[in-house]
Amino acid sequence: MSDAAVVRLPEPLRLRDIARDLFDALREASFDGVGITRECYDAGENAAIAIFRETAERHGLKVKTDAAQNMIVSLPGDDGTKPALLLASHADSVPQGGNFDGGAGVVAALLTLIRIAADGTRPPVPVRAMVLRGEESAFYGRANIGSRLLFGTLDPKDMEAKRRGTGRTLRETLQAAGIDVEAAAAGQRMIDPATIRAFVELHIEQGPVMLARKFPTAVVTGIRGNLRHRAIMCRGEAGHSGTVPRWLRRDAVFAVADLLMRLDEHWMRLLERGLDLVVTAGVIGTDPNEHAISRIPGEVTFSFEVRSQSFETLEAFYELFRSECRAVSDLRHVKFEFDDRVYAEPARMDEALVRKLVAASEKLGLPTETLASGAGHDAAVFANAGIPSAMIFVRNANGSHNPAEALDLDDFIQGVELMHAFAVEGP
Repeated sequence: MSDAAVVRLPEPLRLRDIARDLFDALREASFDGVGITRECYDAGENAAIAIFRETAERHGLKVKTDAAQNMIVSLPGDDGTKPALLLASHADSVPQGGNFDGGAGVVAALLTLIRIAADGTRPPVPVRAMVLRGEESAFYGRANIGSRLLFGTLDPKDMEAKRRGTGRTLRETLQAAGIDVEAAAAGQRMIDPATIRAFVELHIEQGPVMLARKFPTAVVTGIRGNLRHRAIMCRGEAGHSGTVPRWLRRDAVFAVADLLMRLDEHWMRLLERGLDLVVTAGVIGTDPNEHAISRIPGEVTFSFEVRSQSFETLEAFYELFRSECRAVSDLRHVKFEFDDRVYAEPARMDEALVRKLVAASEKLGLPTETLASGAGHDAAVFANAGIPSAMIFVRNANGSHNPAEALDLDDFIQGVELMHAFAVEGP
């Protein structure tokens, strides 16, 4: 007899036990000595999905995988013929990251289905959990791989992106995972949007706002998109640090530093005008095989990223960026060489779903606060594919994408209660 037939979950305490066990198992399976590493379509992510599968099946839920190798969990009696509410998040992590980024949303979705099955509730719309793959961009420079595959929006150029450290292409990785890479490259959809009634993702907040405002939960209104270059090369001319005067130098480091200070000035001015904008150069360096204290650096490679909720702001700042690259090139006699631009669209959450989540929060005595997400999420891909989408944030200390992520179980269970209340009422 399955556990689902004998275990009932009338109180949050039992859900807390399951959650704790799952988080402990995830940490044990993916601890890298410093933090958590669950590489997409590789051992770490596979181990996490195996843990989720075992838990779902132990509680009598049905499990299958889709054409993108995402895992789908459904309730007993769901024959898959009706459009469903998808509760989802991702199984992967950044290198040496935290245990709750992505994982918390998957655990919340599973707990919601486990509770619905145990209580014998019949929601007005089928409720399914989805464990998405490859949400993080850390390994191949492209975020939301699993969800983009579903809607045929993975750029063919992304297929040739190389994994840092090994040079293995994303195409090779996806093919090894059993995915039809030719269909993916051709932009063929791997899911029928008509099978999805709505999409809801629970996620830890990855910034400090909820902690500062003492909100255990919040409802997300929108998600920033981004424009990126994985690797831009600034080429100058190497030389002896003691013999080349400033006016004859073509110093790539000073050129990139000049560029970044110009961008920072534009950023500050645009923020003063009330625009939503963040700018980052997260990877920057000279060649370790060539650089030396006494050498004028002739080459610098750096990444570029700008994020905003506004498509117009993204494009406008990108034009500023390219303009300043030209100005710095002329002034410092260097050349900027650009790789392919990577774009992730901003997204607005469905207003009707936001209102329902806020109303459910009020009924549960939770905060009715809303805020935008500075980080990207799979919910943006679903929203931009025309699927009514929404997100629940749960408070998290110490930021994210680092080993110190700290999710309080009390906060998490309140987020699960909100997800459950929404699911049983229906979108």
